[in-house]
Amino acid sequence: MKVDTLRLGELASNCHIIDCGEGICAAVDIGNDAEKLLSFLKSKNLTLGAILLTHGHYDHIGGVEEVRKATGATVYIHENDASMLTDAKLNLAAHITPLPYNQVTEYTAIQDGEEITVGSRTFTVLHTPGHTSGSVCYLTEDVMLSGDTLFCGSIGRTDLGGDPAQMKESLRRLKTLPQNYRVYTGHDYSTTLDEERMSNPYMRNL
Repeated sequence: MKVDTLRLGELASNCHIIDCGEGICAAVDIGNDAEKLLSFLKSKNLTLGAILLTHGHYDHIGGVEEVRKATGATVYIHENDASMLTDAKLNLAAHITPLPYNQVTEYTAIQDGEEITVGSRTFTVLHTPGHTSGSVCYLTEDVMLSGDTLFCGSIGRTDLGGDPAQMKESLRRLKTLPQNYRVYTGHDYSTTLDEERMSNPYMRNL
């Protein structure tokens, strides 16, 4: 499976572009710098079929509305984080940037266990609250898009509207998944689930 990654926005959040066959792709999180993503799509002759959001913090949604308007792609976010799409205080935009936040008002709210089909690919929603109450991971074949739930050697913060107890349960859920996954994270470097099960201190001791 082909996965391209762009680092976008003030906090260099990862935007993962997933090949969904026949020139269609999905973008996971768009942390501003919309023009950079749009230029990439044009250069590769790709049609954006969906914008999959792992959670509602500004550094993962700052460029969503501009890209949605340019491409017509459907935006998906867990129902618990949906209010963050229109509230600059909830999504922390007011703390990250002096620029006005471009609200996202057209979206589809999702829940745990739902399946989203983009082109010939299916993404399964795994609700993993902790970083935010609506944080999710997306699973497709041997790939996991973990957002700010699981990082290489670390995890997302829980002090910005999150919950440490929920994070612990979400990590336990990921640890017990029946297969290894290539994990594409919300920041920094990709990893594998087996590597995190063995060496990530937050997951190893669960």
